[in-house]
Amino acid sequence: MHPSSAPLPPTLVVIPTYDEREALPGTLARLRAAVPGADVLVVDDSSPDGTGDWAEDAARRDRAVHVLHRAGKQGLGPAYLAGFAWGLERGYAQLVEMDADASHRPEQLPALLEAVRRGADLAIGSRWVPGGAVHDWPRRRQLLSRGANLYVRALMGLGVSDATAGFRVFQADLLRSLIDADVASQGYCFQVDMTRRAREAGAVIAEVPIDFDERTEGASKMSSGIVREALVRVTLWGFARRTQQVRGALG
Repeated sequence: MHPSSAPLPPTLVVIPTYDEREALPGTLARLRAAVPGADVLVVDDSSPDGTGDWAEDAARRDRAVHVLHRAGKQGLGPAYLAGFAWGLERGYAQLVEMDADASHRPEQLPALLEAVRRGADLAIGSRWVPGGAVHDWPRRRQLLSRGANLYVRALMGLGVSDATAGFRVFQADLLRSLIDADVASQGYCFQVDMTRRAREAGAVIAEVPIDFDERTEGASKMSSGIVREALVRVTLWGFARRTQQVRGALG
């Protein structure tokens, strides 16, 4: 998509927040130092702990920081979709997903941006490719993540080792073609759905090894309901894929 000698196009990092007042300041400082040319959009779901107010103060101090307020906690997928729409309307050429809690290391974002610069339509920061790693995770959580990704690969044939990863860079043209009101909304499910749509669109997908750090501030938003939603939807998508394959084979 972009010649290797071309400068990076305008980049927007979308960071959804809900009660991330403790974690966001450090993450934002690291991000601005690691990729000073990128703009940042904090998408806050009316955090009771004042995350949105702090982000507004940060935006007043730094012209590269923007804030989108939403009425109440509406979930990860809708937050990203709102942030993507905001960025596409303003002409950003590549849009980034990143967590507020620094579980995604901002210092590794340049490697994902480089993958896009070299031609990927979607770059995924992957924990489960050679060179990737997770830190301070209990074995149970590692098995859950690895098992979920193996299940996705077996049923959906996406050819991606970490389809549930949430550290990503999208080319704007690809993203514009993917998003609509029917994108699955939560956690793992949102990431898998976006990967599925990208693969079906014929996108070039690159996985870049990253280090994933267990959060040290605030509380995880992952729940058993989000995991169940992902399991059910992936099973249905996989069944639909296999049905299409059988119909194609039968002519």
